[in-house]
Amino acid sequence: MILLIGILATFFTFLGGIFAVYLKDKLHLVIGFSGGAVIGVVFFDLLPESLNLGGKYFSVFTVTTIIAAGFLLYMIFDRLAMVSHQGEEHGHKHTHGGHSHARGRLGAGALSFHSFLDGLAIGLAFQVSASVGAIITIAVLVHDFSDGINTVNLILKGGGSKIEALRWLSLDAVTPLLGIAFTLFFALPEKTLGILLALFCGFFLYIGASELVPESYHTHPARFTTFMTILGVLVMYTAIRLIGA
Repeated sequence: MILLIGILATFFTFLGGIFAVYLKDKLHLVIGFSGGAVIGVVFFDLLPESLNLGGKYFSVFTVTTIIAAGFLLYMIFDRLAMVSHQGEEHGHKHTHGGHSHARGRLGAGALSFHSFLDGLAIGLAFQVSASVGAIITIAVLVHDFSDGINTVNLILKGGGSKIEALRWLSLDAVTPLLGIAFTLFFALPEKTLGILLALFCGFFLYIGASELVPESYHTHPARFTTFMTILGVLVMYTAIRLIGA
């Protein structure tokens, strides 16, 4: 049963990625929506969950410090990738909108690992109870659809090809299933999960606020992209509120 849920998560990730591929001509709107969705996930899901789990073992200040460390760590990785590829703009690797292939892959890799943690969350939730597992599953399916969109967007806006985007999408799609399978053999301590959630809260705050949102209106009118960003936040807010109701 739980592996079937993993397959469903894989399907939702693919669905989001294919959606992004076939709306490439409106990609700035999709990126704007994705930026809002990522920010919504951070503030309405990852942040509360990291405080709830991490707060059992650490002070709120410690948890928020870990979140800040995640933000700064991802920023450092992003800047290092950008600096190391500044000389490649006229070389063999292509760039688009100031984003190199390496930056797109960095983001896609982070999203894939986040999807693995989504699978862990599902597996561990079902170890608690079936009802908790069901609630977490619904939340993860919403996230995975957004993750599929974001994975494709990060590769395409970094100058990657559609084939490369689909390869990363395939990796992102299979990682929730791997995460679920992992929990059949190991139990991740709640304390460790709280730390990981706090780190990824910082990661995705950077991706949403510093990467996706600015990129969405970089070469396009800000009116519609701003609306799509707000819509992305509201969709995630509504979905998480309904799940938690």
